[in-house]
Amino acid sequence: MVLVFRKATEQTALALTSDLAAYGERARWSGIYYRGEKIGFSVSQMTEKPGGFKLQEDGQMLLTLMGASTASKLHTEVNVDPQYMLQDFSFSLDPGTGPIGIRGVLESPTRLAVKITTATGEKARTFELKEPPVLSLNLPKRLLAMGLTEGAHHEIQIFDPATLTNGLATIEIGKREVVRILDKPLPAFKMTMTYSGITATSWITEVGDIVKEESAMGMVVVRESRERATALAMSSEVKADMIESAAIQPESKRNIDDATSLVSLRLEFSGAELPGTPEEENGAGQTVTGNIVDIVDPNSLKAGPTPADIQTWLKPEAFIESDAPEIVAETARALERTPANATSRRKAELLVRYVNAALEKKPTMSIPSAVEVLRTRVGDCNEHTALYVAMARAAKIPARVAIGLVSMRGAFYYHAWPEVFVGDAKSTVDGKTGVWIPVDPTLDQFPADVSHVRLARGGFDRQTAILPLLGRARIKILQMVDGPAQSNTKALVGAENTQAPSVALDFPAPESKDSCWRRPARR
Repeated sequence: MVLVFRKATEQTALALTSDLAAYGERARWSGIYYRGEKIGFSVSQMTEKPGGFKLQEDGQMLLTLMGASTASKLHTEVNVDPQYMLQDFSFSLDPGTGPIGIRGVLESPTRLAVKITTATGEKARTFELKEPPVLSLNLPKRLLAMGLTEGAHHEIQIFDPATLTNGLATIEIGKREVVRILDKPLPAFKMTMTYSGITATSWITEVGDIVKEESAMGMVVVRESRERATALAMSSEVKADMIESAAIQPESKRNIDDATSLVSLRLEFSGAELPGTPEEENGAGQTVTGNIVDIVDPNSLKAGPTPADIQTWLKPEAFIESDAPEIVAETARALERTPANATSRRKAELLVRYVNAALEKKPTMSIPSAVEVLRTRVGDCNEHTALYVAMARAAKIPARVAIGLVSMRGAFYYHAWPEVFVGDAKSTVDGKTGVWIPVDPTLDQFPADVSHVRLARGGFDRQTAILPLLGRARIKILQMVDGPAQSNTKALVGAENTQAPSVALDFPAPESKDSCWRRPARR
């Protein structure tokens, strides 16, 4: 679920890379800290150009995610007019497997043309927006142009190039305070911004410079000298694990030792409202009533009429490139031994096993593009899900992304997994009916166990919906019902031959016992 934590750190308006040659004496350097531990630095500057200004920001960051150290390099450059309104931008993210670049040009005040460039090619998209967009990098200067006055209230649409989405930011300009920056007192307005459901506090000077920011999950960015910011005081192994620290320990008289053995689960949420819509929270074996979530074994679900919107879940998307030639070819290889009369359910299961075996399990601060995942063959639950959904759609199986929580080793972790529309457990042929079921290629589960708690559904941009739960949500296990002593990680493809060996594969376990790809204990 690394995209969530990339988004949480982005709340501080960071863009990080290691190319620092373009920065002069007036560049602004900052240290990045997580729970008091240094994890990186950033640098930014603004220069004049004909017709406005160029803003750029660079740096680097090292995180511990699920017990593994993950380094990321990002870059953002924004050209603006004299009022700091966006003209064009470029953004890149390199998690160590090669950069993904995104360039955007404002063709009209509300028409944004975007090109996405990866090692495998280039694609274009156009966005029709409700109002002129602002990026996090030019937001402080845009606020300066609008007037930095105590008590000011602003509502601004911020475009996130990493998820290609526009989100409303609500900003309040508070009183001036004196903060200590570079060992000197500095007056600055205290500013609060609520974006994607979380609130960050910043201190902004009268010339529109952010000198300190405090964001979700203990992230702090503070202005420092170049020497102090770039001094690699970062330990070789950052001890604070962002994903581990965000896990929710449930209240229960009995631990969930093996979620695959359960046929139903009832949970009570408190501390924060469930973020999804009724359509997102209900269905595919899950029912939500108020703050109570009931989940039943997907194998018990019965087929029903095909939904009217089923074609939506067969189409390619920006990062679910199901029509890409390499995705189509990989899907054909995955299913080449499947009989011509194989059901969509059997194909969906085979794809779970195939994707699980194909990818190295590693937390990655990446933009989860299916084509890029196929190239790098590395990733966490986001990458597994992106590749699986693209391959399922290429196989003419309706598939979509689910986002939420999963129980692992006594706690609930943020997670992503696919849902597919296939025949029910008793179906032997495909027909005009079917059922949405959760599957999990990261954990090699078909179908997914009942500890998968869906909070949102849709593209990976919907992961921002669960940010308000970080550090606030509490879970009480009200009921869990055991079923037969068998594991869905051992399910056989098609299951016609009861003597066939399991196709579930074992992988080396990472150092962390609670990683998002560790398969639950088998029985």
